[in-house]
Amino acid sequence: MAIHSKVAVVRSAPERVLHDIGAITAQAGIGEALQPGATCILKENISWHYPLPGANTTPWQLEGTIQALQAAGLDDLVCVGNNTVVTNPFKGERLCRLKGVLERYQIPVLYNFREEDIHWQVYEPRAKMLVLDKIYPHGIRIPSYFIGKNIVHLPTMKTHIYTTTTGAMKNAFGGLLNTRRHYTHSVIHQTLVDLLAIQQEIHPGIFAVMDGTICGSGPGPRTMKPCRADLLLASADSVAIDAVAAKIMGFDPMSLAYIRLAHERGLGVGRIEEIDVVGEDISGLNLAFGVGDNLASHVGDLFWFSPLKIFQRLLFRTPAVYAFVLGSYLYHDHYWWPSRGRAIARDIHEHDPWGRLFASYPE
Repeated sequence: MAIHSKVAVVRSAPERVLHDIGAITAQAGIGEALQPGATCILKENISWHYPLPGANTTPWQLEGTIQALQAAGLDDLVCVGNNTVVTNPFKGERLCRLKGVLERYQIPVLYNFREEDIHWQVYEPRAKMLVLDKIYPHGIRIPSYFIGKNIVHLPTMKTHIYTTTTGAMKNAFGGLLNTRRHYTHSVIHQTLVDLLAIQQEIHPGIFAVMDGTICGSGPGPRTMKPCRADLLLASADSVAIDAVAAKIMGFDPMSLAYIRLAHERGLGVGRIEEIDVVGEDISGLNLAFGVGDNLASHVGDLFWFSPLKIFQRLLFRTPAVYAFVLGSYLYHDHYWWPSRGRAIARDIHEHDPWGRLFASYPE
């Protein structure tokens, strides 16, 4: 698969955002990157079912991408959602105002955790795996539905407690791996590289549209401080778009292991000086984001990356894992959201232009 290391960036505004998404996707070569006639999977990114700005795919990001694909003659579209330990995808699609967009454009939705929607099969990658073949010695299982279809990722520009930044590469994590994907957290950077190699084998086309209108800084992908940046990005190179986003957020892309490893393995371009950035001049952009920690990340660091990681098999591959799932759920949904997140979201939805645009979409 040819990789076009061009990233289109535009500074947008609510009144023209759909037009701007159409423009940058055309600049980034959406028509050339995706195979004509093949179904296009829209891979939404719902990190949390609550509508914290900067955490999830936005309704205008989804709508603008649908319009851009249809304009390029790619109208066989389906949206795929996934489950996580603390996120309800059905609630997320509703509260994040994505459900109404999908219904308006009559886009069917499949969920990779429902057997009636998607079957999983053992897949033998042609590329040499860094870690996945060791984590899943009995076979790497992926959704058979994904094979032979284009995929369009819809990530948000934000930070992440385990990968520093998250974007197009991380967006494949929930789609391609099943509910045991937490086995990979201690080697998450290598996992993302393996998943990109698999994507390039099974998808005839890969594209990403990243929303940076309101970004997220802090211990993401949930408990973050929203930051308005008014930016949109698009690219056929998942490594390059993540590198450009990392640079804008204030990080050296090649210092992030998942970007560096993917670059070194020829899966995309991670060096900013080797990427053709068109549109907005990003040379002076630096949002000075930081990651930081919250209660969940402290626990994660303790058992995924400290010497206590020797207990991972006992804690995370037995029913004991449900204690951590419950703890994460209680912290995020019953402490952080009611004590902080709800007020942050309400203030933006009522007073920021992007928040008012969000509120204009039907729940």
